[in-house]
Amino acid sequence: MLKLDFWPLNGLDSRVAGKLLLAQMYEELTGEEMPPIEKAPRGKPYFPGSDLHFSITHTKTTVFCAIADRQIGIDAEDLSRKVSPTLAQKILSPAEYAQYEQVPEEDRNEALLRFWVLKEAEAKCSGLGLRGYPNHTEFDLDDPRVQKLAGCMVAVICADAPQVEDNTTPTEETDAL
Repeated sequence: MLKLDFWPLNGLDSRVAGKLLLAQMYEELTGEEMPPIEKAPRGKPYFPGSDLHFSITHTKTTVFCAIADRQIGIDAEDLSRKVSPTLAQKILSPAEYAQYEQVPEEDRNEALLRFWVLKEAEAKCSGLGLRGYPNHTEFDLDDPRVQKLAGCMVAVICADAPQVEDNTTPTEETDAL
């Protein structure tokens, strides 16, 4: 399960807007009031004792929120944001940089934004955050977890679905298969 929503800020403080949007989404999903939020040792916010996970991000104009039944991370950047091309060599892995160099010059800023939101969303999903230059990832420019919404480049990354453990004891019947 994954739910994604966004609001224009319209002058609201981005943190206030993010919490309001999260509260609305939580209530829509559960029919209950949003529980208190706590932070893990590295700062990742979570609902204690809940199976729901969330991530919030904002740009200058829009707040985005994602809720899922597994770890999740979201990041967004305004499509109009200009990023220095020199940053590409610092933040992209060799494989990512090779893809970046194949992009026509006029599309490279958007390509760099795509890579950046993927890296940020992954860091939020893992709860580890970004340290130094995030040039150890191996993302593709055509990654389907990136989309354009509300004038922004948005990436949503969910952790793999939890594995179901098989705690059954084999029987003669199952052994025969």
